[in-house]
Amino acid sequence: MRAKLYEQLFVGAHPDGRLTVLNRLLIVTIILAVLGAALGTEPELSDGTHRALLIAELVFGTIFLGEYVARVYAAAEAPGEGSAWSKRWAFMRSWLGIVDLIVVVATLAPLIAGDAAVLRVIRLFRVIAVMKFGRFNQAIQSVWRAIADRGDDLIVTAALAFVFVLTGATLLHVVEGHIQPEPFGSIPRALWWAVITLTTVGYGDAYPITIVGKIIGGLLAMSGVAFVAMPTGIIAAAFSDAMQERRDQKIQEMREHLERLDEIDENVVAKLEQLERASHKPPE
Repeated sequence: MRAKLYEQLFVGAHPDGRLTVLNRLLIVTIILAVLGAALGTEPELSDGTHRALLIAELVFGTIFLGEYVARVYAAAEAPGEGSAWSKRWAFMRSWLGIVDLIVVVATLAPLIAGDAAVLRVIRLFRVIAVMKFGRFNQAIQSVWRAIADRGDDLIVTAALAFVFVLTGATLLHVVEGHIQPEPFGSIPRALWWAVITLTTVGYGDAYPITIVGKIIGGLLAMSGVAFVAMPTGIIAAAFSDAMQERRDQKIQEMREHLERLDEIDENVVAKLEQLERASHKPPE
């Protein structure tokens, strides 16, 4: 019973390494709880709806409390040396155990302390905690590893972007600082315009009014299109490399599995031949 509970609750303990049905249900419950907490902040809801959301909070809190107790109980099945209680204490002190406890407190505290909507949203982090050790963990690690391999390219791109931002802010300060002192009176002030222009956002709260200033702004905006595409291409290439690495790893695992099967088949054939020779051996 305890071993089965451990396999269902602790992601990665299942033989296939995937999220179990129970963990999938917990993720759905967490999302519903977060949506309910967000909906509860709307003041225009009727009293009946607020009462229904309050009951839902109580149900969700009971589920999360039961989950936490079950995890503490099942943690005794964790691999490794130590007594059952030492393993439970280790889980309670782990970051995952602390997150679980925070989720319980964040769910039940608003029922006791009144309006604590911000505290309720903390339970959203529980989704990340559940999925971190699941089947997506290897894919995420592969992507981050590929991006880290291209860290130098991203750093160079960021450095070039900073040079363009600083150059644009400096030029606009020189050209229009005396005309528009509020947005361009200093280089730090002009940096805000340069950033939103290079990123092609353009809020419209600051913009050049002279011909030279508009030319500088146009050039900076066109440069921004290229600089947005550069890191996007780098990250896309990193993601492609990560997926190719995963495919190669799967192929290698399949080859190793087939080799083990061939060894087993050879051993079985040899055993059968040995038994066959023994059965045909003439009696003495």
